Amino acid sequence: MRVLIMSDMEGVSGIVTWKQVEGGSPMYEEGRRLYTEEINAAVRGAVAAGATEIVAVDCHGAGGDWTFNSYVPELLHPACEWVAHHTWSRYTELLEQGCDAALMVGMHARAGTPDGVMCHTISTVTWRNLWFNEDLVGELGINAALCGHFGCPVALVTGDEATCREGREILGDDPVYVAVKRGLSRYSARQIPPVRARQMIEDGAREALSRVKKGRVYAVGSPTTITVEVETVERVGQFRNRKGVEVDGMKVYSRAENWMAAWDQIWPQAEK
Repeated sequence: MRVLIMSDMEGVSGIVTWKQVEGGSPMYEEGRRLYTEEINAAVRGAVAAGATEIVAVDCHGAGGDWTFNSYVPELLHPACEWVAHHTWSRYTELLEQGCDAALMVGMHARAGTPDGVMCHTISTVTWRNLWFNEDLVGELGINAALCGHFGCPVALVTGDEATCREGREILGDDPVYVAVKRGLSRYSARQIPPVRARQMIEDGAREALSRVKKGRVYAVGSPTTITVEVETVERVGQFRNRKGVEVDGMKVYSRAENWMAAWDQIWPQAEK
């Protein structure tokens, strides 16, 4: 069984502020250890469920050379391999080879979620709202759509309660959801201690992969329209003059025959 772990940092137990996730900050080193240990928990669960190949992808933009490079290598579980410093949403190797399930670990809620800890969608200063056809999504939705394009089901979602709620909106009740904290505001939360949160993630991964056929493949309908509502006027310009992309006021539209083609237009492969 091949398993892909797609991970972010803001949804990890113990993390509530930007300084915990920004490379170079004194608090970052603690944050990246918390992050790595939640990956390890998912790996342990996957191994217990019979996974034979596990690849973890760091999807957290920590800034500078830490971007997509926040795992602590010497702490990583030996049963997994990991992808570091690769363009965000562009690692597809395992998906192309045939991946049995995806585990979404440490996810955060989309922009504008009142109880979403550190909520945002891609950029805290550019993307206000994002739709795939009629679905309002965040980064969880992007990752799920990438996997869905290759027919890979999402089996597990971990993060705060708001993220799990968001996951159910597009993935339904089929995946296993593990909430490791409950947001009280954007920068505060009632949290489950990391040692207990990790056990919950391990148990959740094992359960999710034991019933992987019940995972939800998130298939965005074809043709696809991706709509981005931009936060400020000065941020709209970056989307102009792209093939297949239309700018109308504060909204940007990318239309194509399927999700991947529309995403390629709105998120060129050279970008991070």
